[in-house]
Amino acid sequence: MKYAVVCAGGPEVAELSEFQIDETIFIGADRGAFHLLEKGIIPEEAVGDFDSVSREEYKVIRDSVLIVDRYRSEKDETDTELAVSRALTYKPEHVVLTGVTGGRLDHTEAALHLLYRLQTENPAISFSIRNETNELSMLLPTVHEVTKKPNYPYVSFFPFGGKVTGLTLIGFKYETLNETLETGMTKFTSNETASSNCTISFHEGICLMVRSSDA
Repeated sequence: MKYAVVCAGGPEVAELSEFQIDETIFIGADRGAFHLLEKGIIPEEAVGDFDSVSREEYKVIRDSVLIVDRYRSEKDETDTELAVSRALTYKPEHVVLTGVTGGRLDHTEAALHLLYRLQTENPAISFSIRNETNELSMLLPTVHEVTKKPNYPYVSFFPFGGKVTGLTLIGFKYETLNETLETGMTKFTSNETASSNCTISFHEGICLMVRSSDA
């Protein structure tokens, strides 16, 4: 499977029409399952404690989704983690998390740390967080291709858990060669893709890439 989209119960859900049904599986985490149904998408699975939906909404989920796993509220994993675990069983190339931003800031921070852990533990799979105006990715040390996306014209880079060394940006409006990105720096905020295909490479560290728009 090429894509796995995990939709959580947060208020900021990305536009999902770009994902082709025949190459994407959808997993709903708690209220995220209801979000997907509202968009006309029937998820393959719905998991969580479902404490964020009403009795009527849960009945809609039960009646619409083939596989529904309900857990107790007292558990070690978040609903999103449970949904990602299910998504990984489909062996996707890319995992997209949505519905994990907006609302409580601690939930957003938890989503970033989950993204970090997922990417470092599964380097062969790409993970990202999306909402309508942002796409966040954790990059590991290597060369990454960045395709120009009109809906995400701005690209920013931040270190995550230590400095990033040897940062080289090619094809961007502001190119760099062998720079160091350290916590607290704002120099690498609001760059733009200047060509159809750009590259980012670095030698050491974890880089948080944020693609965004003002819309």
